[in-house]
Amino acid sequence: MKEKTIDYALRATWQAVARMYNEEASKYDASMAVGFALLSIDKEEGTPSSYISNRMGMEPTSLTRTLKTLEDRGLIYREKNPDDGRGVLIFLTEEGKEKRELSKNTVLRFNESIRKHISDEQLKHFMEVTDIINDLIAEKKIF
Repeated sequence: MKEKTIDYALRATWQAVARMYNEEASKYDASMAVGFALLSIDKEEGTPSSYISNRMGMEPTSLTRTLKTLEDRGLIYREKNPDDGRGVLIFLTEEGKEKRELSKNTVLRFNESIRKHISDEQLKHFMEVTDIINDLIAEKKIF
């Protein structure tokens, strides 16, 4: 049997995780993108939309569609940023806060489940490997 490449292992694992999250989110008429967007918004202070796209690793156009969906569903609202007249802050509605809490609990449940099946040492090595991969990419040391 051929050995798996690193990128294949990362891609296949992330696709499985995304499928799992989307399956769970569909029970609440949501998606993984909606859940992660809600988690990226400060529940009290609001969050600039540019921060949300950076945190989620999304292109601004994709985030715009996600934010529109959240707004249409009554989970967020927008206000002008008082510190920067050009910017907009995204705030959670009460229902948005409830859905955010549901998303948070889902992520925590995933983490708890994984931690039951791998040792602290294995998790430490996994995190070290992902940090190295991210650093190599950020520093353009691969391509």
